[in-house]
Amino acid sequence: MGKIHAMMDIGKRSMMNSQTALQTVSHNIANKATEGYSRQRVETTTAEPVSEGRLQIGMGSKAAQVSRVNNPFLEKQLQRETSLKGYLDSEAELLTRVEQVFNEQSVKGLNQYVSDFFNSYRELANTPESLTARTVVKETAELMGQDFARVGKELTEIQGDVNFQVEGRVEEVNKIIIEVASLNQKIVEVEVQGMPANDQRDRRELLLKKLNEIMDIRVAEGDRGAVTVMAAGNGILVSGGDAAELSTERMDETGRLEVFVKSAGSPTLVPIGSRIQGGSLGAIIKVRDQVVEDIKSSMNLLANTVIEEVNQVHSLGVNRQGEPAGLFFENISHPDKALFEIKLSSKIKNDVSQIASGIRANAPGDATVAHVISQIQNKNVFSGDVATLDDFYNSQVGKIGVLSQRSQKANQAQGEILQQLGKLRESISGVSLDEEATKMIEFQKTFDASARLIRTADEMFDTVLNLKRL
Repeated sequence: MGKIHAMMDIGKRSMMNSQTALQTVSHNIANKATEGYSRQRVETTTAEPVSEGRLQIGMGSKAAQVSRVNNPFLEKQLQRETSLKGYLDSEAELLTRVEQVFNEQSVKGLNQYVSDFFNSYRELANTPESLTARTVVKETAELMGQDFARVGKELTEIQGDVNFQVEGRVEEVNKIIIEVASLNQKIVEVEVQGMPANDQRDRRELLLKKLNEIMDIRVAEGDRGAVTVMAAGNGILVSGGDAAELSTERMDETGRLEVFVKSAGSPTLVPIGSRIQGGSLGAIIKVRDQVVEDIKSSMNLLANTVIEEVNQVHSLGVNRQGEPAGLFFENISHPDKALFEIKLSSKIKNDVSQIASGIRANAPGDATVAHVISQIQNKNVFSGDVATLDDFYNSQVGKIGVLSQRSQKANQAQGEILQQLGKLRESISGVSLDEEATKMIEFQKTFDASARLIRTADEMFDTVLNLKRL
């Protein structure tokens, strides 16, 4: 009788194992499209055998645990490569926008407006007594000033958009680290009971991957399953169930946003923006504070140089009435804002006859000033008097073009690397519907066979009882 009961127990456990396996297969199929999901498998082990004399009789199998098919090394590699991809995505996008500010191919750009201004002075040098030529000089000067301002405005708008993006990224980071801290607690609560927290670990790895895409982080897992997340050097974002908080604050009149972190339980705000090196947040901060700021400084220098060089020569000349001409452009009050301050002197703005063409009074054919100003475009005034205005402008635009092209190529290559890693992860941890369907049929047949085993044991039990009635 004991052996018949043992058969029924084995059949019961086998049915339960099949039922658990079928439920896990269903869970896999339902999460086929769930981002970051790792397929799960029921691990079974043989049950403890029983001894009878010199025999050990097996007692079937039991479900040991439900584990996920996952490669931790590959997941860490994916996190690192995702961080680089996030960085290159944002860098390439912003550099393309900066490059478009100086697009000389599809639209008339700053370089052409500067050339038009100096060309108008060349025309004035040919007809120094002409009011029409002076009117053209005035108009081209105003158009040049407007395009300098356009460049400054568009670069400032890019920085403003970056500030908006910084705020958005900081909000995303705060949401992610709060959820990671919550998952830490759940994972510890589950695994302290000796069970793997499969779904919670999948979700946490996905969140860490997304966090890596936003900013460079370092992750360390403790003995109990909770992770500590650090960023910007040793800034702790998550420690166990505690999450820090990121915030932003405008630092100067330009509206530049700095990123601060406040650790859990601490009122102190620590600036970390300059220490964020990776992810999309690191890229946009770098482009805002270095690339765009550098090009703005270069364009301000170009504007200042044009104003100073033209004013220096023009102030030596005389107007059409033979009087001292004075300044052509208004003096710049803020050299770091010269892009927005290129304006004609009020005298010239109101009367084009105030524009000087020569240096001698009562000499209508004198074109000395006009000729010298027209040559400023080709004068070596930059880099220790070895580069012209055109050389300087082209070098700055060329530098942006090189940076943009290099970033786009690196981004394309990184996309291919990430795609290969994604396919590799999918081959290891992804759900195959064909494989799950095969498993489902297998476990269904095992369930049916276990039911037959119980039915056979039940028939044997009835036979034994009937023997006793005889």
